[in-house]
Amino acid sequence: MLWQPSLNERYTKADPESLARDIEDRRKRLGDKLVILGHHYQADAVIRHADLTGDSLKLSQLAARVCDEKPVEHLIFCGVHFMAESADMLTPEHVTVTLPDLSAGCSMADMAQHDDCVFAWESIHKELDRQGFTGRVIPITYVNSSAAIKAFVGEHGGACCTSSNADTVFEWAARGGDGEPGDDIKILFLPDQHLGRNTAHKFGIEVAKHAFLYDPKLTNQGQPLGGMTPDQLRDAKVILWAGHCSVHKLFRPEHVDEIRELSAQESDQEPWNVIVHPECCKEVVDKADDSGSTEYILKKIMEAKAGTRWAVGTEHNLVNRLRLQAAERGVTVRILSDCQCLCTTMYRIDEPHLLWSLDMLCGISPSGKEREPEIPNQIKVAPQIRRDALLALDRMLRLTAPAPA
Repeated sequence: MLWQPSLNERYTKADPESLARDIEDRRKRLGDKLVILGHHYQADAVIRHADLTGDSLKLSQLAARVCDEKPVEHLIFCGVHFMAESADMLTPEHVTVTLPDLSAGCSMADMAQHDDCVFAWESIHKELDRQGFTGRVIPITYVNSSAAIKAFVGEHGGACCTSSNADTVFEWAARGGDGEPGDDIKILFLPDQHLGRNTAHKFGIEVAKHAFLYDPKLTNQGQPLGGMTPDQLRDAKVILWAGHCSVHKLFRPEHVDEIRELSAQESDQEPWNVIVHPECCKEVVDKADDSGSTEYILKKIMEAKAGTRWAVGTEHNLVNRLRLQAAERGVTVRILSDCQCLCTTMYRIDEPHLLWSLDMLCGISPSGKEREPEIPNQIKVAPQIRRDALLALDRMLRLTAPAPA
């Protein structure tokens, strides 16, 4: 996590009305030069200022499209660090990307460090060579990972995936990736073990026997295969990195059981449908009625019939926003668990930091005086990393591009 200097009291002590008013003023000053991106997990106070909303990859793709259509010079990404990196890689070189608070990171992305991945790759191949393995290991990384990890995957013939297209990318890798289709393949899935395990299960892999966890913490404690035994590595079709989403891990199987009990008690009403994100553990996904990406969940509920009821296992702010929208159509939505399922690092992006970023771009000091404009908290991916990371992103986009009309 990067360090963010404290803001001037002009921002921290301002009331919400003046913050909103000044943010809109700065947006008007910058006009078409500026695009503000707001991730679905952001609080409503930030989302109301966003030009575009969506999940991490969708936002970067939308931003790239807008940059081709308008004279955009600056993107402000109200999300977390890895998202801003993706935006920098997918938009033109002249467009700057700002993250309003540098401490807005992602705990899942931080669980896969480049040096640990290099060591794991070397250790795994050393043991497989000793065993006489003649196939290939193909890495896949969830987009919720750093540019350095995306570059590592791209360099080694792998691809990125999202929760929407993980099935497609997984099948591509299992069939041999861009290499020979008849090769014996093992997949290294980074950094979210739960998305990897759930995807492998959907693909038909018996995960209890053929999916094993590599934990870099155990490697640092002297276990070179991250806690796997040589026999487990031999039997593995999928090697799962020991990472997870701190939000989605809070949903537990007993929460689904409680919803089922509630449905039984309310037998005179429509039963609750349980839909969860595949970053939840397999035990939760198995008990749910449905699972899918953020965009899938949104689409499913927005198309739901009036009178239906939905318990949703994903981030609190998104569910609350969805609850209000669905209620207008007579659809009832609640969060799966009453626990505080909040993306706390995402919330470091707030109106004070957004206004500070805009003031820097406009050349306005905290006292209101004019000064030279500056690019605050610019996220810039180094050329070498960008090149290899784009290989992984491009492979994914090639696999999941819509068919021509």
